[in-house]
Amino acid sequence: MPDLFEAPADFAPRSAWQRECSGCGACCAAPDIAALQKPLGAACRHLDAGCRCGIYLSRPAVCRQYQPDWVCGEVSALPTLAARVARFLEIYGLEAEST
Repeated sequence: MPDLFEAPADFAPRSAWQRECSGCGACCAAPDIAALQKPLGAACRHLDAGCRCGIYLSRPAVCRQYQPDWVCGEVSALPTLAARVARFLEIYGLEAEST
């Protein structure tokens, strides 16, 4: 199985110590989550001000199955959720959905 924390060749290497969830909230704000009717680039309505999930114990399978990877190391150090979301979308060449 490949190392999920190894950055692709066209990205700078990530810190080897950042191998677990940092609780930055980017995975709950950047990708779309159909099971929660959450659009791309918008924070999940269940994400609180501390970037914690308000329905953690009953969160949908897609959220339970998410595993941190090299992108987490790329975005988690950024100072705001908005900056983390913007970088996440930039990495994947995506634009937030307009509301």
